[in-house]
Amino acid sequence: MNAGWKIFWLAAVTFAVASGAAWLLVPDIVPVGYAEEPQASWAVLTAFLLRAIELTSAWVAAIALVVMLGAWVLNRGRQPLR
Repeated sequence: MNAGWKIFWLAAVTFAVASGAAWLLVPDIVPVGYAEEPQASWAVLTAFLLRAIELTSAWVAAIALVVMLGAWVLNRGRQPLR
């Protein structure tokens, strides 16, 4: 079970780092969509990459959490009552 929690925490930390990097590096850039003023292409690509990393790590963390909680529930159900 420790490996599952390591995956969860690694994904959560990756999400936090990508979110913080996006906030620091490209705070006013819209990764996809129309903007009222022109945006630099490097900034748009950076924002898109960081957003993709955020979303992927969020899904990995969510899936790992569901799997680990499911394993915990199954383990609790198999223990004898005292």
